[in-house]
Amino acid sequence: MTDLFSHFRKFDPFSIGFNDVFNDLESMSKSIAKAAMYPPYNIKQLKENKFVIEMAVAGFAQSDIEVTLEGNKLVIKGNTEDSDDAPENFIYKGIANRNFTREFKLADKVEIENAELMNGMLKIGLSNMVKMQDNIKKIPLMTGTFAPETKAKSKTKETVDV
Repeated sequence: MTDLFSHFRKFDPFSIGFNDVFNDLESMSKSIAKAAMYPPYNIKQLKENKFVIEMAVAGFAQSDIEVTLEGNKLVIKGNTEDSDDAPENFIYKGIANRNFTREFKLADKVEIENAELMNGMLKIGLSNMVKMQDNIKKIPLMTGTFAPETKAKSKTKETVDV
C-alpha cells in the first residue's frame, strides 16, 4: 500500500494544500485492516449533497452513546455497563453488547446536521456544503510591494482571468 501513496508524492510540486489529503488517505488505508466491523453501519446518499450514516446499535440507550466532532473526525462511542447484580445464563448469546468506537473522517466542507436514535438505529445526517468551484473568479492584479499578510497599496488595477 505504501508504494501506491508514494506515487502521489510526485504531484507535490503541482498541488498546494493536498499534503494532508494524501497523508489522511495513507493513514486510513493502514487502519482499515485493523478496524473491527462492529457495529455494522451504512452510508446512504439521500440527495446530491445530503448523506446519512445509519448504525445498528441495538441494546444501547441514548445515554450510552456519544457523538462528537473532533476536528474533521466524527467519533461515535458506545459504552455499556454490564450489570453484575443479576448474572444471566445464556444458552447462546448472538447479540453483541460491547463497547465500541467508530471514526469517520469528514471533508472540510461536510457538516453534521443532526443525530437521532430510534428503534436501535443511530442516524447521523450530513450535508456537503459545496462551494462554487466552477465559477471563474477574476483576481485583481496590483502593482507595488507584495505583502500577503496586509493589503498592498496599488497604483494601477488590472484584471487577469485565472
